[in-house]
Amino acid sequence: MSHDAQKILVIEPGSGTRRYWRDVWAYRELLAILAWRDVAVRYKQAVLGSGWAIIRPLLTMLIFTFIFGVLAKLPSVGTTPYALLVLGGMLPWLLFAGVMSEASNSLINNAALVGKIYFPRVIIPVATCLVALIDFLISIAIFVAMAAWYSFMPDWRIVFFPVFTLLALAVAIGPALLIAALNVKYRDFRYIVPFMIQIGMYVTPVGFSSTIVPVKWQLLFSLNPMVGVIDGFRWCLLRGAQPLNWTSLSISIAAAVIMIILGALYFRGTEKTFADVI
Repeated sequence: MSHDAQKILVIEPGSGTRRYWRDVWAYRELLAILAWRDVAVRYKQAVLGSGWAIIRPLLTMLIFTFIFGVLAKLPSVGTTPYALLVLGGMLPWLLFAGVMSEASNSLINNAALVGKIYFPRVIIPVATCLVALIDFLISIAIFVAMAAWYSFMPDWRIVFFPVFTLLALAVAIGPALLIAALNVKYRDFRYIVPFMIQIGMYVTPVGFSSTIVPVKWQLLFSLNPMVGVIDGFRWCLLRGAQPLNWTSLSISIAAAVIMIILGALYFRGTEKTFADVI
C-alpha cells in the first residue's frame, strides 16, 4: 500500500477540538455512505415508498387551504392562489421538520456504530439531513406542478431560492444537533420533538401569510426564526407578492448562527459520553 493511500489516526493530548473538524472532512465518505443508507432504509421499509413524500404535503396543503382559506377566510397575498400560498410555506417547514425528526433519533438508531469505532459522531445527525432533502425535492416538484396548473410560475426571484434553502437548513441543524445529543441521555425527547413540530406548524405562518399579523405583534411573531425563512421562500416563489420582512429575516439569520454554535458546542461537550450512555 502506498504512503498516500494510508490513513493515520493521530491522538494527541488537548488536540481534540483542533483536529475534530479536520476529522469530519476526512470521514466525508462515511457521511455519504450513512446518508444513502438512511435514504434506502427510509423508502424500502415504507409501505407507500416515495409515495408518502407526495401524499403528505398534498394532504396537508388541502387541509390547511380548507381550514384557513375556506373556513377562516384568511386572505392570500396579492393574486396568489391560496393553495400556492400554503405550499410555499410548507416547503421550508417540511425541510425543517424533516431534519429535526430524522436527526433527533439518529444517535439512538446507530447505537451499535457509536459504541464500536471512532469517527466524529456529528456525522450521524448531519447524514440524516439527506432524507429530509429528498422529501424536500419531491415537495418542490409538487409546487412546480401546482404553479403550472394555476399559471403562476415563479419569476426572476427564483434565483434566490438556494439561498433561502440553505437558511432553512441552517435554522434546523443547530436545534437538531442539540436535541440529538439530549436524546441520548434523556429519551423523553423522542416524544417531545414530534409534539413540538406539530404545535410549531400552527404558530408558524405555514397555513397563512405573516402579513395578517397585527403590526404591534410583528416583532414578537418574528422571534420565531422560521418566519423569516418562510417569508423568504414565498417572496421567491410567489413573484414577490409576499414582501420580504428584513427584520424577521435578520432574526432568522442571527438565530441560525447562534443555534449552530450552541448546538455544536453542546454536542461536542457531551459526545465523549455517548458510547457509555447509549
